[in-house]
Amino acid sequence: MATAQVKRAFKYRFYPTDGQAAELSRTFGCVRKVYNMALAARTEAWARQERVNYNATSAMLTAWKKTEELAFLNEVSSVPLQQCLRHLQAAFTNFFGKRARYPRFKSKKKSRKSAEYTTSGFRFQDGKLTLAKMSRPLDIVWSRPLPEGVKPSTVTVSQDAAGRWYVSMLCEDAGVTPLPVTDTAVGVDVGLDHLLTLSTGEKIANPRHERRDRARLALAQRRLAKKAKGDGANRAKARRKVAKIHARIADRRRDGLHKLTTRLVRENQTIVIEDLTVRNMVSNRSPARAISDAAWSEFRSMLEYKAQWYGREVIAVDRFFPSSRLCSTCGTLQGKMPLRVRTWTCDNCGTTHDRDVNAAKNLLAAGRAVSACGAGVRPQRSSPGGRSATKQEVPRREP
Repeated sequence: MATAQVKRAFKYRFYPTDGQAAELSRTFGCVRKVYNMALAARTEAWARQERVNYNATSAMLTAWKKTEELAFLNEVSSVPLQQCLRHLQAAFTNFFGKRARYPRFKSKKKSRKSAEYTTSGFRFQDGKLTLAKMSRPLDIVWSRPLPEGVKPSTVTVSQDAAGRWYVSMLCEDAGVTPLPVTDTAVGVDVGLDHLLTLSTGEKIANPRHERRDRARLALAQRRLAKKAKGDGANRAKARRKVAKIHARIADRRRDGLHKLTTRLVRENQTIVIEDLTVRNMVSNRSPARAISDAAWSEFRSMLEYKAQWYGREVIAVDRFFPSSRLCSTCGTLQGKMPLRVRTWTCDNCGTTHDRDVNAAKNLLAAGRAVSACGAGVRPQRSSPGGRSATKQEVPRREP
């Protein structure tokens, strides 16, 4: 039975002309306007205990375009406007399904600037992409080729806070196929002193990308704070300098995580991690900056979708499992152990443990127990191709 091909987004930077930049900026503004108006209409209907679906908001959009005060909506492509209504419908679907909070209004200064085009809103031919309402193709920097013989199904154009323009193309990638099955497994313990500690004893250093640029970032932020608030050019220039530093940090962090997760997925059939509640952990102001810089949530997200792509398994052990205090040699549970304790000796067998390596070994043992007997396994989600879930959880083990 043939498996469904993986849909994969390929993101490229491009450099628009002045006319293209103006057209896209108008489109971003219209998308934000339509989204907010539709959200307001649905919120008012919700207060009256009525529900408004996508078809109703689409009819509203048609009526809005016919009014004199909203006639400018006709100047941009209609495809991104319809797509933002579909995104709003998906947001309400997730809200009613208790998977997300109530949708929020888009802000001109804080919200992401983006517009999504379906096949009727762009032309891709001979390696050139031309969007609706534009006479010439985009000047794209092809940092890597698209899969041979495929055409994008959707195209998303965006501009980040640093002023950089990106185009993301969603394609079916036939090159993403399950890797050969192996018998290797690894436990992974995340940390701050070392980003990852593997059950093999290997420790991967924490690059601390934010700390490396902290002085430059602080200087740029102080200069921004001194600028008069408003829409002045000097404040906008200072804001972009801050955004560029943040972008530089995020780019380096993302690149490092991609390399790490790809390596782990290629080398191991089963990867066992700990199910950490990062949102709760960053509420503690003391380690919050370091935890955010380590990007544990992004690491887990990358690991899970790559494992799903390549037929690997990710097992998440409950956060209350005492992996650090449990002797990986004899199984004796130790008493309270502050974070400052990095090595300890088992009272029962006398084995001296490195705290992080011991935790990784215990995570691996718990994950293997789940794989062997399936006890307490709770599947989280399945792949689009119908394969079994790649993420499982080990139940809580009380100290």
